[in-house]
Amino acid sequence: MKKSLLFILTLGFLSSCNAQEKTSSDTLHYLALGDSYTIGESVPGSDNFPNQLVKLSKEKNIFFDAPEIIAKTGWRTDQLLKAVTDTKLKYSSYDLVTLLIGVNDEYQGRTLQQYEEQFHLAIRKAIELAGNDAKKVWVFSIPDYGYTPFGSMNKNSVSARIDAYNKLNKTIAKKYKVNYLDITEISRKGLNQSNLVADDGLHPSAEMYQLWIQKFLKEFKPQ
Repeated sequence: MKKSLLFILTLGFLSSCNAQEKTSSDTLHYLALGDSYTIGESVPGSDNFPNQLVKLSKEKNIFFDAPEIIAKTGWRTDQLLKAVTDTKLKYSSYDLVTLLIGVNDEYQGRTLQQYEEQFHLAIRKAIELAGNDAKKVWVFSIPDYGYTPFGSMNKNSVSARIDAYNKLNKTIAKKYKVNYLDITEISRKGLNQSNLVADDGLHPSAEMYQLWIQKFLKEFKPQ
């Protein structure tokens, strides 16, 4: 009787372990690289872009573990690259790497040539972190802060510069055969739909991030 009970308990334990292993192996690893648009300036951490992406992906039966985020408000592309190099990452490779960087290069007056040089390096690094699989990398276009209360006074000039930066990063993304998602047009709803801008009058709200993610999930297929 005792041997039978022990056998049953052992089978139950092994079944539980197998289930946990299967769940773990099916869970995708996500690395988010960027600046304030990634870390989620002026919104709760749970509502930033990477965390909402993980949450909303479950509705599509796509399961990520907690996102690993390397992003900080104000970072230029070169600063992001340094931070990635200096950070001890949790995994050696990721199933999804998102890259959204460049608005501070533009805002701080860096030239397109400077951005181009650094963005090449950023994409190469993103591909490396995706296990050298370009299909696992997603570049997001730079949002247009000209369509916020903060930037509206200089809307035309800001938009022209953002367009130039996005033309460049899209060309580079195409060269490396990574995925590219245009979220700039969504960001340009900010002046007409105040709920899409955070309380600081500059950064995206949680609702804006949801629109980006909905567009992303229409195209994303786990590799």
